[in-house]
Amino acid sequence: MNATSATQGDAHLRRPGESLWQFARRELRPTGKILTPFNVITVAIMLAAAVILFFRFTRGLGSVTNLNQEFPWGLWIGFDVLAGVAFAGGAYVLTFLVYILRMEKYHPIVRVTVLNGFLAYVFYAGALLLDLGRPWNVVNPIIGNSFGLTSVLFLVAWHFMLYMMAELVEFSPAIAEWLGWKRIHRILTGLTVGTVIFGITLSTLHQSALGALYMMAKPKIHPLWYSEFIPIMFFVSSIFAGLSMVIFEGSISRRVFAARLDRKHGKSHDDIVLGLAKLAGGAMFVYLFMQVMQFVHDQKWVHFEGGWAAWYLVEILGLTAVPMALLVAGSNRRSLPLVKVGAVLAILGVLLNRLNISVIAFKWYAPVHYVPTWMEFVVSAAVLSAELWVFRWVVRRLPVLGGEPAWAAEPQPVTATAPLAPPALAAERR
Repeated sequence: MNATSATQGDAHLRRPGESLWQFARRELRPTGKILTPFNVITVAIMLAAAVILFFRFTRGLGSVTNLNQEFPWGLWIGFDVLAGVAFAGGAYVLTFLVYILRMEKYHPIVRVTVLNGFLAYVFYAGALLLDLGRPWNVVNPIIGNSFGLTSVLFLVAWHFMLYMMAELVEFSPAIAEWLGWKRIHRILTGLTVGTVIFGITLSTLHQSALGALYMMAKPKIHPLWYSEFIPIMFFVSSIFAGLSMVIFEGSISRRVFAARLDRKHGKSHDDIVLGLAKLAGGAMFVYLFMQVMQFVHDQKWVHFEGGWAAWYLVEILGLTAVPMALLVAGSNRRSLPLVKVGAVLAILGVLLNRLNISVIAFKWYAPVHYVPTWMEFVVSAAVLSAELWVFRWVVRRLPVLGGEPAWAAEPQPVTATAPLAPPALAAERR
């Protein structure tokens, strides 16, 4: 760690003998410039959204949205929940690579990726409250008032809740380092691997469960997008969606939070990005292969006509095949510009896929189709803005991109595959 990053990282850690009250007052002070374009624009968006949400909760969904009985789910579900949760998939993929496969190359970005995933679930899953006609009933799956054991949404609700708790535990060692809680840090670090395994299991289930919601809507989804394999496609696409988002966000964070990066992050950045690009490209190849198999097996060429066929090709070729080629080529040629362009196109492709299934190609035959109001876009932008504000606050203060205290150096864990010493050798060691 270089001197600059060490100094700035240590400046936000709790000092010996400092009370929690003194520490809280010091940390709550604003850092950096206040009047920046980002602050001005996002604050304006959030203030406008606050006014819109006032009318939404006092006069109902119909006062600010175009949702109705024919189209009960719209932009807030398609963008905030379906796409947002897919983009948060980088957390379970990275933790699997580092803690299960022991690919230490990606360890420097695990903490920031888990933070991204946790905040995405908190804000995007929290956005469900905005879309519920009776938001106070959101506690029903938890308290047992109306469990709905046969509902896929019951499964999704519990998975979301448990996974958010798992990600909080995965990130909690950073909080303990920030607060100087050494004993608690040791306990939380010991829980990491078990929590990761639990979180990965939940992720594979609820990523696919979101797709399972639309298996019950076969007559309502255009045949080019409907398939009995939607749950599997949602899961596979969440892998490269999450990895592409890690590449995209990592490239931005490297510039915005350059002062918080330590030498380890700076040196390994390019290799990490290129490695992630190769993994994302491989996942996209699997996804594209499955799309082709579905197209042939379901004889989708029967419905391949008109504007819908062209729109389908935009998603499959323009925003799946092309970014896959860019990610693989960029990784092989060690070209970061190619990788970054491929990652952005892959993100747009997953976003378009989720919106096609949930909004655009949903009830495509309806004479009057759902079109989001400008207020729905503002609220979605406000949810994203709020998440960015919290992410920035955390990264500027907690040891997320480096700056961990010396006492927090993690001991090398004993892996399950480590060979046991023969009894004779063990006796010699004693």
